[in-house]
Amino acid sequence: MAPYLRHVKMESFGAARDRVVGPFSPHLNVVFGANESGKTTLAAFVGGVLFGWDEARGGRNAYKPRGTERAGSLFFEEREEGAEGERGDALSGSVLVGGALARGTAPERLGASGLAGAPGFAGAPGPAAPLELRRVRNADGLQGDASLVDDIDKDTFRAVFSLTSDELRSLRNTTDVTARLLTAGSGTGASPAQALGVVQERLAEYTSRAASAQSSIVQLTEERDEIRRALRAAAEEMENSRAQDREFHAIEPERQRMSERVDRLNASVESLSVCRAGLEKLGSEAASLRVELEHLHNEERRAVAARRSREQAVGRVLARLTGAEDRAARERLEALAEREAKQAHLLDAAREDYAAARAAYEALLETQRRADQGRPHLRRGVQVAVTAAMFALLLCLGVPLFIQGRAAGSLSYTSLGLVMVFFGLLLAASALVLLFRPDRRDEERRERLEAAHEAMSQCAKRLELGEQAQAEFEGAVRADLAEMGLGDADASLRRARVLLDDARDARAEMALDRQRQRSATQRVNEVEARLGEIAAQQALLCERAGVPAEVTLAALDQELARCTSERAEALEKTEALNRRWGELSRELAQARQAREFDKLKTRYHELKTRIDEASVDLARLLLAQRMLEDAVAAWKSKSQPEVFAQASRLLALMTDGRWTRVALTDAGEVQVTDSTLTTREPNLLSLGTCQQLYLALRIALLTCAPNVGRAVPVLADDILVNFDAERRRGAARALAELAETRQVILLTCHEEVVRVLQEATAPIHPATLIKL
Repeated sequence: MAPYLRHVKMESFGAARDRVVGPFSPHLNVVFGANESGKTTLAAFVGGVLFGWDEARGGRNAYKPRGTERAGSLFFEEREEGAEGERGDALSGSVLVGGALARGTAPERLGASGLAGAPGFAGAPGPAAPLELRRVRNADGLQGDASLVDDIDKDTFRAVFSLTSDELRSLRNTTDVTARLLTAGSGTGASPAQALGVVQERLAEYTSRAASAQSSIVQLTEERDEIRRALRAAAEEMENSRAQDREFHAIEPERQRMSERVDRLNASVESLSVCRAGLEKLGSEAASLRVELEHLHNEERRAVAARRSREQAVGRVLARLTGAEDRAARERLEALAEREAKQAHLLDAAREDYAAARAAYEALLETQRRADQGRPHLRRGVQVAVTAAMFALLLCLGVPLFIQGRAAGSLSYTSLGLVMVFFGLLLAASALVLLFRPDRRDEERRERLEAAHEAMSQCAKRLELGEQAQAEFEGAVRADLAEMGLGDADASLRRARVLLDDARDARAEMALDRQRQRSATQRVNEVEARLGEIAAQQALLCERAGVPAEVTLAALDQELARCTSERAEALEKTEALNRRWGELSRELAQARQAREFDKLKTRYHELKTRIDEASVDLARLLLAQRMLEDAVAAWKSKSQPEVFAQASRLLALMTDGRWTRVALTDAGEVQVTDSTLTTREPNLLSLGTCQQLYLALRIALLTCAPNVGRAVPVLADDILVNFDAERRRGAARALAELAETRQVILLTCHEEVVRVLQEATAPIHPATLIKL
């Protein structure tokens, strides 16, 4: 029995790393997983290992991981008759019992993941060693037992074995695919259809007109005719070669003499041109240097005038201060400023003290003036009046009481009257004292007034001394400033600082003026030296050109025009000689081809022999083409009806009898007929019906060509998504029939597809479910 795919190991492919998927059964396998779980990646990996990795062209996903190569293996096992049922029971839950899913059991609970993603897988389980097919780089080829794919090529695999929803819309080159599949089991080493293709390619090579087709009889014939014409031309030219050779040798000495003359004239023209260009360039440079020299002299004069003007503006003394002298002057100004600040502070303090003493004295005078206006005497009069009134009242009350008590003999009234009279006398005495006693407040005010006057007099003296010291200080400042050359400051230290700043700025500008003067002087020296060099270079150029040193540009132009005219005449004669020499050289070179006459004859006979051999091969290939065409036609007449009969039955099964017949026209186009005998082409069918048609054709081809791809699994990636429920069940039964003879791996993300496939699977070969 043929081997079947048991495990898939993706070491590095797209996003998959060290991922193992399996085990697969030899019949129907359902790989179930959500979107982006790796189903399409798995299908692309299987095809890549078998027939080579795809290249990233036209936006195609090549599944090439970053930083590493695509790599992986496929593990195959031999089919064992009679042991598949037992193996299905021992798959550790990876095989679903038919009908379990139809009863509503979730796919997650029906079957294990089948070693998906298990690291370190070294081979499939079982007593027999697995057959491994491995691929890393396309250049290294397929590693392992390559005989597993000897009975299928890449185009057949992609057209029939690897199915997607989009690929079910057509079957390109239907007749060619059918012939290649159905003649694969003819018993020959290769399919007659494939051999016919090889023969047709060989025939195309022999009849091609392309320049790259070296075995083409057309190209060989053209080359033979060309060599034949070359032989005739060489024979004719040999007669004329002797005369041309004599003329060629006669021209050579004259040509040499004219070449030497042209060289001499070229040297003269070149030297004169160099001399003129050099003199013109040097003259232009000298003129610009003279203009620059005049400008530099003016710049020197302007710098000197500006320096003198600034020196006069700030004064000779300030203009010639050194840095140390400037710092010393500023330090003296700072010291004078400190003294001036102290003197001003003392004077201001004296003025403030005098103003305060004077204000206090004037305030006391005002207080005395108000006291002298009578308010203190009025207060003393009121006191005396009140005291007198109290004396009179006590006397008026006490005398009557005393008299009344004496009269009545009452001691209390008498005592009370005496007391009242006594107190009245005391009050009278106190009134007299108040009347004649001096006022102490007046004395205190007079004393304060005198003290204030004395303080004011002292403050006035200090103020006078401070003003005198201020005048003396200003005189000293004026003298110091005059000594430092700052007499224009008029004893103002602020003005003196401004003058020092102006002098410093002027000195900086004067330094710049000196620098400009020195730079101009230096440049003047350089320009004068360059003018001397230019004169020497002009003399040297004239000497090299052989002209006088005082030659003018006009005289040089005349001499240059004369030499140029002579050179043009010599060049014309030289060109005529060279042209004739070239003609003779070409003719003599063509004549020398006659010396290769034997080689041309040998090549001519060689081509004639190759044409004869190719003609014999062409006749044999034409005969082989006729025989192979007859053989393929015989195979088509024998096997092709069976294919379309099977396709018709399968399409009727899928469509529940709606479409009953599939046929192939004489032009090689597929047509379908429905139950009402209406015939249509596939492009007029709905998307689902068109996919069902081409699925039926592929299943029929696989059923009728058992010798093609016996170990290769049929990969179907979600091909039932566009089918309705009824036709999906019919397609599932068709796939179940195919799975009886071939391994089928269907990848889907739809639970209902899994359920339908489980329902359609025969009890003896239940579908294997592998979850990704």
